Amino acid sequence: MNAPKMSARLGAEFLGTFWLVFGGCGSAVIAAKFVSNPGLFPLGIGFVGVALAFGLTVLTMVYAVGHVSGGHFNPAVTIGLAVAKRFDWKDTAAYIGTQVVAGLVAGGLLELIASGKPGFVATGNMAPTATGSTPPVATA
Repeated sequence: MNAPKMSARLGAEFLGTFWLVFGGCGSAVIAAKFVSNPGLFPLGIGFVGVALAFGLTVLTMVYAVGHVSGGHFNPAVTIGLAVAKRFDWKDTAAYIGTQVVAGLVAGGLLELIASGKPGFVATGNMAPTATGSTPPVATA
């Protein structure tokens, strides 16, 4: 059986990575709600919902396009497979470049969607921790 062309493999990686970031991170940014006060009823999907969203996005893309590209969807997976000699090093840069671009496109689309919510500000809201604070940002 012939392997799919590189363009088809990169297209599958783009779609899978986009879907992973859009569905997984999107659920965290838009639908998750962490309530620390036990008297309040949490209306968001919570931590379990976000975890399920990430798992289900990977599951759907592995079934949909995993047979085309191998279903890496993450530069760490691509590098790990190359180190383990289960993926050709010559294709690694193209896969990683495609995954990074797909993640950036999905993140940009998420910000565009979330910015439509009244009062939404990306600073401090795109990656809050469980305590509600934002992670430290490295400065040069």
